[in-house]
Amino acid sequence: MRNRRAALAAIAGAASLALTLSACGQSGEGGSKEGEGDAKGGTIGIAMPTKSSERWILDGDYVKKNLEAKGYKPKLVYGEDDPDQQVSQVENLITQGVKALIIAAIDNKSMNNVLQQAKDANIPVISYDRLILGTKDVDYYASFDNEKVGELQGSYIVEKLGLKDGSKKGPFNIELFAGSNDDNNTRYFFGGAMKVLQPYIDKKQLVVRSGQTKLNQVTTLRWDGGTAQKRMDDILTSAYKSERVDAVLSPYDGISIGILSALKSDDYGSKSKPLPVVTGQDAEVASLKSIEAGQQTQTVFKDTRELAKVATNMVDAALNDKKPELNDTKTYDNGVKVVPAYLLKPVSVDKSNYQKVVIDSGYHKASDLK
Repeated sequence: MRNRRAALAAIAGAASLALTLSACGQSGEGGSKEGEGDAKGGTIGIAMPTKSSERWILDGDYVKKNLEAKGYKPKLVYGEDDPDQQVSQVENLITQGVKALIIAAIDNKSMNNVLQQAKDANIPVISYDRLILGTKDVDYYASFDNEKVGELQGSYIVEKLGLKDGSKKGPFNIELFAGSNDDNNTRYFFGGAMKVLQPYIDKKQLVVRSGQTKLNQVTTLRWDGGTAQKRMDDILTSAYKSERVDAVLSPYDGISIGILSALKSDDYGSKSKPLPVVTGQDAEVASLKSIEAGQQTQTVFKDTRELAKVATNMVDAALNDKKPELNDTKTYDNGVKVVPAYLLKPVSVDKSNYQKVVIDSGYHKASDLK
């Protein structure tokens, strides 16, 4: 079947996206009807980054449940933030004969060789939340509107400081944090936030006293809270001898918790030294507790139950000669190709609405926050 399709593609001159995915999805034993039968009940490999983040544990569970509901057998692995380990895991999944792969890459450029192996084995690949770069061998991308996440964080800071409505002019002191430099989402989150914040920085209404404003100065390897805590400690020591921090742009809840630990160690949170505005992302339980306690100020909720559905539908379509629902076919260029994507909408959450948005929707239980 592969050879026959390759010949047809050569005659046609170019394969359409649908035909390419059809070739990926077939088991080599007949037309689409037989392919559908072969796909159902097949094993789907899921490669997630780490169990150290509550968010990725939930993602793994949701993807598994959705695949099982569609009749597939999921095989879930975690790379524990080790790119080499994740590559080895994906190689093993290919060797085991999985029908498709859903990958949330630890290092967005580490997958090129192993995805060539997937392509050679006619295994479609879904890039999950983190876009895999530098390879043509990724079929679809399932994620959120990542630039919007940053815009929500930046806008929240501007609003809470009173800059948006002009009630206050500043200057206010702000420090900037970004995610891991090997995660493609980092530049979208940071870019979205800076699109909002930069005009106020240019007008000196927001002041970055550390002087660290460029993306390569503010990244946090592996999104690690301990790394963020140490950097915040260093900033407080070097740049805030008598001044106070008014806001901190944090891209992720785990980083936010580390930042808050550094701030509290410097007596922030006392009556004479209130905590700054601190943003976040993922609505993790620890950060919701922190928001409830009046410490972390905001987080961005991304309903990964819906993301799991999108990724599962992409797999099901790719294996059954169908085209999945897409809403962005222009934005996500991985350096080799523009990867067709479906993007979900993120929601800004703080003390005023976390109950309705996160708890009442069933994403977390109220008892989880006790």
